[in-house]
Amino acid sequence: MTPNGTPSAVMIFAAGLGRRMGPLTAQRPKPMVEVGGRPLIDHALDLTAPLMPLRRVVNLHHKGEVLRDHLAGRDVILSDETDKLLETGGGLRKARPLLGPGPVYTLNSDAIWSGPNPLLALRHAWDPARMEALLLLLPRENAMGHTGQGDFIVAPDGQLTRGPGHVYSGAQIILPDGLDAIPEEAFSLNLLWNEIAARDRLYGVVHDGRWCDVGRPDCIPIAESMLQGDHVL
Repeated sequence: MTPNGTPSAVMIFAAGLGRRMGPLTAQRPKPMVEVGGRPLIDHALDLTAPLMPLRRVVNLHHKGEVLRDHLAGRDVILSDETDKLLETGGGLRKARPLLGPGPVYTLNSDAIWSGPNPLLALRHAWDPARMEALLLLLPRENAMGHTGQGDFIVAPDGQLTRGPGHVYSGAQIILPDGLDAIPEEAFSLNLLWNEIAARDRLYGVVHDGRWCDVGRPDCIPIAESMLQGDHVL
């Protein structure tokens, strides 16, 4: 954690099975699927550049050796979940010794962004006096490749409640201390969000741009069209 309370580490989630990608992930993990000629993991790491120096942790599971080889020699720490996939909550808890104390950024690796840098937007809006988690959200019309009615309702002060409305982007700042009290080994960060929300410390900020969930093959051309237009600034 930096002196002003902003994170000094980021967890990039890259351990998913990528089943919705079909044959594209038969011999490689989803973060190695290319968009615009580059693997998704490289697009995710690009977003961290303006925040360096930053401790960057990437977890791996499915075809993890492919991702390990790709990241060799780069300023990245690996959290190995080869033996068991731990989901977002369990994966973040396993990586805590690598991330260090205090709040952390977390970022899904299977997305392409346009508009302002999402991690910088989170850093600007983060208020540790009021917040234990700050989620980056989008209006449904700006969430490309995404299906569903949204995840959260945003109050005027930024507090979040569950319900159809804005879509969670997979980027956030979160204080992970509460993970230690969750008994499950593999679990979603939704469990920690519920506890934080019960303390009125779950907040959101709306991204001023677009986002593409690259979870299926048909999302790749959508994401590539974004790269050719209004990419991250």
